[in-house]
Amino acid sequence: MHNVFPSNHPLVAHKLSTLRDKHTDSTKFRELIREIAALLAYEATADLLLQPKQVETPLAPYAGYELRERIGLIPILRAGLGMVEGVWSLMPSAEVWHIGLYRDERTLKPIEYYNKLPQEPTVSVCLILDPMLATGGSAVATVDILKRWKVKKIKFVGIIGAPEGIANLHDHHPEVPIHLAAIDERLNERGYIVPGLGDAGDRQFGTG
Repeated sequence: MHNVFPSNHPLVAHKLSTLRDKHTDSTKFRELIREIAALLAYEATADLLLQPKQVETPLAPYAGYELRERIGLIPILRAGLGMVEGVWSLMPSAEVWHIGLYRDERTLKPIEYYNKLPQEPTVSVCLILDPMLATGGSAVATVDILKRWKVKKIKFVGIIGAPEGIANLHDHHPEVPIHLAAIDERLNERGYIVPGLGDAGDRQFGTG
């Protein structure tokens, strides 16, 4: 599928199986979310631009590099919060901007309730963080928000995606790369991913 990148890393596959397990407790679940997010972010940022940087090693000058682009992490509240720390561990200078959306249980449409983005963009690359790409409504709405903010480069980083959600995001924003740990079979009648892992927010925060 165009512009969709499911991970084939053995560590991701191993950790994802434990994450899915209904017997995995909230503490371990949060740990795995952080670890998988870091592995996915490593893959999703392979094309970041660099600029030269001269440094001094203990022995000699060295012509090295530093990131040229400013990175923003955009967790979709609340489930996306658990992914931030893992990605932040790789790029501690990244800015974090929260977008609050919830899914209407009747219509399955996203409703925005929190957005504190400044008037002008302060970053050039945004990584949208959300464990589940289910219907895709929240992802589409978040990309809409970031495009209005005039961000130049947007990527979606999630853990599990359903074909319906992938298609929805791709139909609305085909240029946005989608990085996932796995693509699952389908959505059920309630809009949950099958086989999935249940409610990612509830399992992280112990509210299920």
